[in-house]
Amino acid sequence: MKPDSLLAVLTQKDTKQAYGTLLELERISEETDDLYPFTEQFTEMVADKAWAIRCRGFRLFCKQARWDEDGVIDRCLDRALVILEDEKPTAVRQALAALLDVVPYKRELWPAIRQRVEAMDLTRYKDSMSPLIEKDIQRLLNAMQ
Repeated sequence: MKPDSLLAVLTQKDTKQAYGTLLELERISEETDDLYPFTEQFTEMVADKAWAIRCRGFRLFCKQARWDEDGVIDRCLDRALVILEDEKPTAVRQALAALLDVVPYKRELWPAIRQRVEAMDLTRYKDSMSPLIEKDIQRLLNAMQ
């Protein structure tokens, strides 16, 4: 299946198929820049009303950092980082993990990422989730040292 055909599956209601497609697109993104032209589209997905689509978009957005010679990640980062304020703690945790894909390739974005992560309000999440998110934050901050 072509990348643009796979992208259409990301927003379908069949979450099992969409998740499998996400994993396949992440694998493709590790190996080639075939999905790089869709980076801005991934940013737009972060604004979707469905939390799973927001996560999928952000994860794929972050995977393009290694291929970003045109500064698309730099230009779209602020819009994409709104996911760090998501009401769903699972979305936030996935986003923090996905940012680990940006860190090795975008050192110039570390200050912006650090600032947004350190400003996160964890009191909005259940007591059971806050410590997990704190660990995710610490892992990300450690990767930027």
